[in-house]
Amino acid sequence: MKVLCFGSLNIDYTYKVEHFVQKGETISSQSLQVFSGGKGLNQSIALAKAGADTYHAGAIGMDGRFLLEQMEEAGVHTEMVSVLAEVRSGNAIIQNDRDGDNCIILYGGANQAITRKQVEEVIARFDAGDYIVLQNEINELAYIMEKAHERGMKVILNPSPMDEKISTLPLNDVDYFLLNEVEAEQILNTEETAGEVLADRLVERFPGAVIVLTLGSKGSIYADGSRKIRQQAYRVKAVDTTAAGDTFTGYFIAGIAAGEPAERAMEMAARASAIAVTRAGAAPSIPYRKEVEEYQLPQIS
Repeated sequence: MKVLCFGSLNIDYTYKVEHFVQKGETISSQSLQVFSGGKGLNQSIALAKAGADTYHAGAIGMDGRFLLEQMEEAGVHTEMVSVLAEVRSGNAIIQNDRDGDNCIILYGGANQAITRKQVEEVIARFDAGDYIVLQNEINELAYIMEKAHERGMKVILNPSPMDEKISTLPLNDVDYFLLNEVEAEQILNTEETAGEVLADRLVERFPGAVIVLTLGSKGSIYADGSRKIRQQAYRVKAVDTTAAGDTFTGYFIAGIAAGEPAERAMEMAARASAIAVTRAGAAPSIPYRKEVEEYQLPQIS
């Protein structure tokens, strides 16, 4: 089974700071590191490192060729990525504070230059039953979803970063939603914050979809209408949480695509994301499956 990630590719500029900069404030960073990133790239690398037959589609500028090299090193097929001469690659400015938390400013760049012609050419290379993983950092998202659904692909949506565009998408075509509590509240237009209740309401709103709701340090919930699985989180010392959600998404979908039970896919995703947050950077922090299987994690909280 093939997995297509149609998503963003970014150059991440990560600044280590004592605290996030405030309005009117100028601060000095302790360091600057340049990493490959973008939710699409991160999820493709996580999928490939987890063992999935992974293909990436998207766009970069001439400055982003090293992003393709990093994906290829992880085992991702990159021949469906367009290299554009007239626009820079997408990038992110990331502040990483002393507690390992981060805040991010995105510049879309080439990620916003996807054409419908590219979409049609890419989707034509996949079959019914293949998986497509999507986020909200590229343009033409609704068209991609429509074409993938028509093709019979399994549509996975991670509605991040969440904005008003999500409500305009054909959400009833989604087979799997992977989202956090804030995104769940926004997609449901509610202020309810309890994870269990949010999961139940998402199942009611999208009865044909599987819901995977991540709860940070409280773990995650799988719900599909007939059952609910609660996966606890592993307690680790966080260094950088940038790629935690993308690592979870990649490992969960890789497990499902391989035919693993949902319980196993959720557990492996939790282990992989716990390892990822102990390391700096986005894509470079994502572990390979062998490491995830062998790593001796602390007791779960």
